[in-house]
Amino acid sequence: MPPKTDSLHLTTDDGVELHCLRWQTPDSPANGTNAPLILLHGGGANAHWWDHIGPRLSGERPVYALDFRGHGDSDHPTTREIGAFNIDLEAMVAWLGREDVDLVGHSLGAAVALDHASRFAATRSIALIDLSRGSTRGTGRRARLALSLRRTYRSHDDAVDRFRFLPESSHASESLRVHIANHSVRVEPDGRFGYKFDPRWFGLPSRPRPDPREVGCPTLLLRGGDSHLLSPEAAREFVAQLPWGKLVEVANAGHHVFLDQPEIVVELLSEFLETESISNSV
Repeated sequence: MPPKTDSLHLTTDDGVELHCLRWQTPDSPANGTNAPLILLHGGGANAHWWDHIGPRLSGERPVYALDFRGHGDSDHPTTREIGAFNIDLEAMVAWLGREDVDLVGHSLGAAVALDHASRFAATRSIALIDLSRGSTRGTGRRARLALSLRRTYRSHDDAVDRFRFLPESSHASESLRVHIANHSVRVEPDGRFGYKFDPRWFGLPSRPRPDPREVGCPTLLLRGGDSHLLSPEAAREFVAQLPWGKLVEVANAGHHVFLDQPEIVVELLSEFLETESISNSV
């Protein structure tokens, strides 16, 4: 029987309402014996970027995809602070009622997952999809600039037609692009249509990077073979610093590895999570 999709909400200690998606099989409890899996999107994205992945990773446990504040269907507060996305993840873990979670993050979400695992020893495992390190000069800045422009359009269809992944992907299917675009458009106060993220978050300085040596859980780093935001050298150097790290490079994929090669990513994540589940049960 296919997993059921639920749209849920929780509130952080600072009063921000967050939205998340949950996939779970009908006969499995919301919090069973197996640890929950949380999926964390990148900057300018939202929970629906995982729609093609989340259901396939669910089974004996629920899978959640969080909308960070200022993204998707979560609140878009006017007050912005460094580390707010980390607060969002901590609020979700507290809401779930257990700290032994598995985390999968892409780009910004990978940075949040890494930071969380470095500070919370109960984290079972993290999978980092194209964590930005050693990017080609100007690539990250150009992507942030394009996101910060956040144009609006006269109609929903216009906004969907103009929707592009940033950095652009030449490998993701058109059907996946349209699906994500349809879940990324909202009506603005002036009646025009824009995308579900607040570009002002991209102007904040980054939180200090955690020391990889402080991450005590198994860590999988997936790098897109064509990525300009994670260099091969930086990926190898990062994994070498982890107490328990593994690097896998996915061919014919750019920064958006899980959009470019979803079948391979599902297989790699499933194998990693299954292995770590067995390790933790022994």
